[in-house]
Amino acid sequence: MSGILDSVNLRTQMVGQNRLELLLFSLETSQRYGINVFKVREVLQCPELTEVPRKTSVIKGMAHIRGETIPVLDLSEAIGRNPVPADEERSCFLIVAEYNKRTLAFLVRKVDRILNTNWDQIMAPPAEIGSDNYLTAVFEYENKLIEIIDVEQILADIYPTPTEVSTEVANEDVRQVARQHHIMICDDSQVARHQMQRSLESLGLRVTVAKNGRQAWNLLKDMADRGVDVTEYFLMLISDIEMPEMDGYTLTSMIKSDTRMQNMHVILHTSLSGGFNVSMVKKVGADGFLAKFNADDLASVVVKRMQSLEKH
Repeated sequence: MSGILDSVNLRTQMVGQNRLELLLFSLETSQRYGINVFKVREVLQCPELTEVPRKTSVIKGMAHIRGETIPVLDLSEAIGRNPVPADEERSCFLIVAEYNKRTLAFLVRKVDRILNTNWDQIMAPPAEIGSDNYLTAVFEYENKLIEIIDVEQILADIYPTPTEVSTEVANEDVRQVARQHHIMICDDSQVARHQMQRSLESLGLRVTVAKNGRQAWNLLKDMADRGVDVTEYFLMLISDIEMPEMDGYTLTSMIKSDTRMQNMHVILHTSLSGGFNVSMVKKVGADGFLAKFNADDLASVVVKRMQSLEKH
């Protein structure tokens, strides 16, 4: 266990080549779950928590960690399972993570190991299970399925984010221009897709949606094979980085390596924090980076792209 606790920060420096490392953990049962190590700041034994008045019991309290006060969420209760009893909290662990510029800690029962794998081994959950769940991907390991939780959906339920774009960013003139354009968005998180789609369509943009990098690549390649100039058809592609089957880095590299679409404007967005992403965005040839999700930030990227085309 101490090996995991000591090495998480070092492992987050792994360079993305359609590869990832998963931190495996469990909640109230033997079922194992995974979280991308890139999202993890550190793992530690749960300290004594400070209770806070709250509307939801999912927020267990606050922890003071390295000079920072961090909210603690009971991940088991957040996905509809039994909460961790207060007298058992100190035997549990905190996974301190950063999502959408927000630092928080997830209370979990056990932390297992760090597993190195490829994104093409991570599969989207079967459509037959429906959309009313917190599952974003699955992965087979030791003849059992590891479930990857859609943390962004959980956070959206706890901390609702507005999708309306302000008039300061997009006035009526901007919206008139936007109605002439078509954008592709790519994200494995259902809540992230819906947030982006609502914001972009509210500007008047037409939106094509892909659920992961593989699906986006197949769509673009099929269009190019049929003679469609995708760089003219789409104003831009806005893609998540961490996705099953094909990550955003690999998707961008393939687009930029294909002469038919190498001029496509690609913006990568992610809930991961830190300067690492900016350097990787440049390495794979993407045209920009966006920390998700903020409706005005998203709209500003689109407006900037439209304005750059008007100047030519």
